[in-house]
Amino acid sequence: MFANRLALDASDAIRLIETTLAPGPDVPLRDAMLYAVQGGKGLRAFLVREGARLHGVGDRAGHAAAAIEAVHAYSLVHDDLPAMDNDDLRRGQPTVHCKWGDATAILTGDALQSLAFELICEPGSGVDAAIRAELALTLARAAGARGMVLGQALDIAAETGPTLDIDAITALQAGKTGALITWSACAGPRIAGDDIMALQAYGDALGLAFQIADDVLDATGDAATVGKAVGKDAGAGKATFVSLLGLDRAQTRAQDMVDAACDALTGYGSSADTLREAARFVIARDK
Repeated sequence: MFANRLALDASDAIRLIETTLAPGPDVPLRDAMLYAVQGGKGLRAFLVREGARLHGVGDRAGHAAAAIEAVHAYSLVHDDLPAMDNDDLRRGQPTVHCKWGDATAILTGDALQSLAFELICEPGSGVDAAIRAELALTLARAAGARGMVLGQALDIAAETGPTLDIDAITALQAGKTGALITWSACAGPRIAGDDIMALQAYGDALGLAFQIADDVLDATGDAATVGKAVGKDAGAGKATFVSLLGLDRAQTRAQDMVDAACDALTGYGSSADTLREAARFVIARDK
């Protein structure tokens, strides 16, 4: 299964995170950080590594792959907090704040975000200093107030504001979900010093397909399979691709985005078949 391929790259990223996090004082921070990065799909780490393999620099992608998994985990830890989405379940396990408390969860997210930039900037990564700086700069933009955090802020504002239309929800999710996926897709060519345009277009379309699939799972899945609470968006009256388009049209839109992602890879020929498989996977998954 393709999920097993993702898990391999995720495992490599987690091992590097664990190696980087030397044991310290007897507080739960390190344990909580390692707990937070376990059990995910590993899509972002895979995209970093596969894009790097495609550009002949697969041996230099490990730190970037670990960094994006750390940033993604931080975002989930904070998103699950009572002040945000107030979720008790993540990846089929109790959320960090349920296991260790709100304060440790906040610190865990903070530490994972800092760790990501430590990993990106590590001189021993095999990546030239100028490229490490570019990776750090672009990750900061993708993760912060121009990207993921902006998307989260727009999502919170939408809970009490006017109902979003399809253009607004698309822009919101391009930040909240899509920005880190696009960064991951572009990391490989950036490490190689190559043009990112094709993989940027691929990442943009893939991120949108991924989010639509998430909305479909929230509407049709069950918590035991998905590994987190479902039906919360509808219960909160939030606009989603499913609520705005209906289930069938949302699924069609997701397929259109997969087709666009695959079309963006035309210049790579069959060498990008694994990335095409990833695009198909994101709308076929059940969690």
